[in-house]
Amino acid sequence: MTKNKEKQNFGKPLGTVMNFFENVGVIALKLEGSLKIGDKIRIVGGEEVNFEDIVESMQINGKDVKEVNAGDDVGIKVSGKARKGYAVYRVE
Repeated sequence: MTKNKEKQNFGKPLGTVMNFFENVGVIALKLEGSLKIGDKIRIVGGEEVNFEDIVESMQINGKDVKEVNAGDDVGIKVSGKARKGYAVYRVE
């Protein structure tokens, strides 16, 4: 499978990682779409990073939220490592 074809299968683009807080495993993301607890996301970056997570925890300004919309700045707990600039997708 070519890289271009793989990119088409990542899902719906949600945005780009603005920051990664390794000590707590949280990405900061400015959303380009909606997202809710229970949705599956995929984080893609660099040569080797490509992992999926089920969204179990999200916060805006330190407060837990269950659903977020385009334009929101949100922190999302993830199981893998990410870096600024990595792409985030909602897997449908």
